[in-house]
Amino acid sequence: MAPHNDVEAFHEVLRSSRRILALCGAGLSASSGLPTFRGAGGFWRNYDATQLATVRAFKMDPGMVWLFYAYRRHLALKAEPNKGHKALAALARRNPDFLCLTQNVDNLSQRAQHPPSQLKCLHGSLFDIKCSNESCDWMQKGNFDDPFCAALAPASVDMPNGEPLPLLDPYHRVKHITEDELPKCPQCSSGLQRPGVVWFGEDLDAHMMMDISAWLRAQPVDLMFVIGTSAGVYPAAGYIDKARKLGARIVIINLEAEDEAEMFKVKPGDFAFGKDAAEILPVLLEPIIGKPNEEGEFEKP
Repeated sequence: MAPHNDVEAFHEVLRSSRRILALCGAGLSASSGLPTFRGAGGFWRNYDATQLATVRAFKMDPGMVWLFYAYRRHLALKAEPNKGHKALAALARRNPDFLCLTQNVDNLSQRAQHPPSQLKCLHGSLFDIKCSNESCDWMQKGNFDDPFCAALAPASVDMPNGEPLPLLDPYHRVKHITEDELPKCPQCSSGLQRPGVVWFGEDLDAHMMMDISAWLRAQPVDLMFVIGTSAGVYPAAGYIDKARKLGARIVIINLEAEDEAEMFKVKPGDFAFGKDAAEILPVLLEPIIGKPNEEGEFEKP
């Protein structure tokens, strides 16, 4: 094996690593059947999905933005955590010095029983609801209503025999959803309820960022996983350089990680595994978390 993808060599590094950081992206949940909505094919109907994730888009057409997020909520509720989520959760339970930063909003890490104190959801959650009025601080945690409201029912349809959902066809006309059909904030009564996710142009939660900074400042970092993400979104991607400066060796796990165009990111002493995170994480973490049992849970050897 090449030095960058030698599993046995990685196991030696893992065994001697105590403080471990992980940054996770949409590729971690791909094996659970959730689309990434980034890069090639990242369209929803005829919209660039990233263009729907903005305050401006919500102000212009909150009904269409909510349909997009209602569809994502429905998919996430149907999905199950995969072995990658479970392996990271098992690592957290075995190692109190492991901290996971996830850009995912799908709640699959939480459902895999990842300890909450060791999981920072950088971009919020599809299942948190907040007020769109910036001067209002109302928020509801853990709303799993599906559909979220009656007007969004078309996003929660399961088609028989694998037939395509009409909502996803850009040529299928969708009934316009007015503001009056969407729930208002129960606190201020003026703002609309919106998904509690961080949209492009919005700041990450300040208290969460301070917690992460305090963890990084506490002691050197031995190892950092970069899982299922191209690490192109800041400030999340900036943690890679911060960890490296604190002594961490970087482990990139992504389907494109070993492509020629990506290998420049791999420095001497780092690792890169061009495999599905759900496949390779249980193998890489086996010395710490053990093998999965018949129920798919990990038992320490």
